[in-house]
Amino acid sequence: MNASLVRRAGAELVGTYALVTAGCGAIMVNAQTGALTHLGVALTFGLVIMVMIAATGHISGAHFNPAVTLAFALTRHFRWRDVPWYISGQVVGAVAGALTLRLLFGLVADLGATLPQHGAGQALGLEVLLSAVLMFVIISVATDTRAVGELAALAIGGTVALDALWGGPVSGASMNPARSFGPALIGGVWRDQWVYWLGPIIGASLGAFLYQWLRAPLVRATVETEPVTT
Repeated sequence: MNASLVRRAGAELVGTYALVTAGCGAIMVNAQTGALTHLGVALTFGLVIMVMIAATGHISGAHFNPAVTLAFALTRHFRWRDVPWYISGQVVGAVAGALTLRLLFGLVADLGATLPQHGAGQALGLEVLLSAVLMFVIISVATDTRAVGELAALAIGGTVALDALWGGPVSGASMNPARSFGPALIGGVWRDQWVYWLGPIIGASLGAFLYQWLRAPLVRATVETEPVTT
């Protein structure tokens, strides 16, 4: 393990820590005060992702999510040998974030844990869908040179907020195994935890492969129609 990988895994830890402390913290603060509302909680998740991508994207790529890391590896945009280090950083960051919230607020709102509101089956389906949409956006702005790179943080943060707005009341709109695992571990809330690993991993993989499939013909057409120069 080289120094560069340590720094990149460290950036993943910091970004995931920020995601859990701000996002789950917003859920807890809203439970206590009612000041943020569901809209405010969703925007908090989107905003923290946006600012952490801007802050650390040039260091680690700003995955902050085991499902995203696995999807990048499956589509050959990330080295498999680095996957354990990234996921370890993400999980440790999420656990540290949940522990911080436990120390600050106690066990308010189950530390922002994600729980199905209308059954595990519905929550699983929704997590697959939400994660697929998120990964579709992530891989498009992260790997396609035709996308506007400067808008990556805004596009991804906006997608997180959008997904959280309509999916949050049903499944918690996790889209991220680490984000769900941290509060579950520290808060002891394990019900249907498997949904928040299986759903995001399947969904992110589907979203990544869908974009790869849509992108390939366009790349070939661009090459074929380019003028020949000498």
